[in-house]
Amino acid sequence: MPAEISEKYDLLPKLIPHLDRHLIFPLLEFLSSQEGDDAGETTKTKYELLKQTNMTDYVASLWQEINDSHDVPEEFVKKREEVLQRLSLFTEETSQIDELLGDDSVVSNLRSDKVANLKFLEQQHGVTIEMVDMLYDFGRFQYSCGSYANAAHLLDQFRILSTDNDKAASATWGKLASDILTTSWEVVMEEVNKVKESIDTKLFNNPLAQLQHRTWLIHWALFPFFNYDPARDIITEIFFSAPFINTIQTNCPWILRYLAAAVITNRSRTRNTGQYQKQLKDLVRVVRQEGYEYNDPVTDFVKALYVDFDFEEAQKKLGEAEEVLKGDFFLSSAAEAFVEAARHLISESYCKIHQRIDIKDLSARLGLNQDEGEKWIVNLIRDTRMDGKLDYQEGTVLMNHPANSVYQQVIERTKGSFFRTSVLSAAVAK
Repeated sequence: MPAEISEKYDLLPKLIPHLDRHLIFPLLEFLSSQEGDDAGETTKTKYELLKQTNMTDYVASLWQEINDSHDVPEEFVKKREEVLQRLSLFTEETSQIDELLGDDSVVSNLRSDKVANLKFLEQQHGVTIEMVDMLYDFGRFQYSCGSYANAAHLLDQFRILSTDNDKAASATWGKLASDILTTSWEVVMEEVNKVKESIDTKLFNNPLAQLQHRTWLIHWALFPFFNYDPARDIITEIFFSAPFINTIQTNCPWILRYLAAAVITNRSRTRNTGQYQKQLKDLVRVVRQEGYEYNDPVTDFVKALYVDFDFEEAQKKLGEAEEVLKGDFFLSSAAEAFVEAARHLISESYCKIHQRIDIKDLSARLGLNQDEGEKWIVNLIRDTRMDGKLDYQEGTVLMNHPANSVYQQVIERTKGSFFRTSVLSAAVAK
């Protein structure tokens, strides 16, 4: 059953510990839209998730829904008044510095030296460290209220001025979360790079903290990964870099599902075939290594096709993978593209190792009828420029696989040796 497969491989329990509570909420919203979901339980989970925040009106509405009541308890009314009072107080206390940072004549005098900036603002405009810290507190307050655009603005202003590295790092994480929740994907990618750089440079002497922060960043980066097309290549490259692939293998092997889905769907997107083949090769290597630690129909598809060369198993896993992707918050929109790209990969692999291909047999392996299979193979031969001839009478395709000469094989295998030797020589010379 599709619902059972999707439920069996649900990653929500693994993802939640690495996400902020506000980032978990969209995943619960998606869950409540799925067939077979227990709406009552999901509503209770939302309530438990958000009751500690300042989203008082929404939390009160969840309480009413759970208790089937039109009345709002006094505690929610009281908390709402407190939130409004604090909002008014924060607005008043940050109004001066907010106006200053919105004044071009003031901003034009700011430099990259934060200490000098604070001295200038203190001498010329009476700005104190406490006023700067108030921006941070107000940004966190707005975030807790669900006012993510305001939170992003305040936290960004705080970062411009603050000399407190720990708070500035925290503000960067807060701004990243705020930008994700306002779906400002272009800005999100800028923040992802800032967080990555901060992890690499400021935590270089603390490997355990680097591991934890990279794990968080990997999970948070899933939001733009499949929602913003230009992010796909950038994040795939980040995930395959040595520090991040080590983090995935050590701390969160389930991320291989998303990496596999990205690489497979990249097949029709990328023009750099060399880079794509390298990513596919790296993916197969990691999936093979981590098979004992984590597997699901998506990674099993990769294993069946590129490790075991079992086309029947690959077709079976592709059907299961489609259901898993449809039930995954991050991948549901990519399910169709994944199936299309996966069929191409099955066809390419099948054609490479067979000289005479029965169209009916290949169509069955792709989950298509014979007419659809014929069209599919014709398009495949045209798109990939394979050397193949279709025999309609026999219902077969004849593939021409010219063998490379021994000399050509030697050239192919050794053409990188000179460069590698030069690099090693240079390294030894240093």
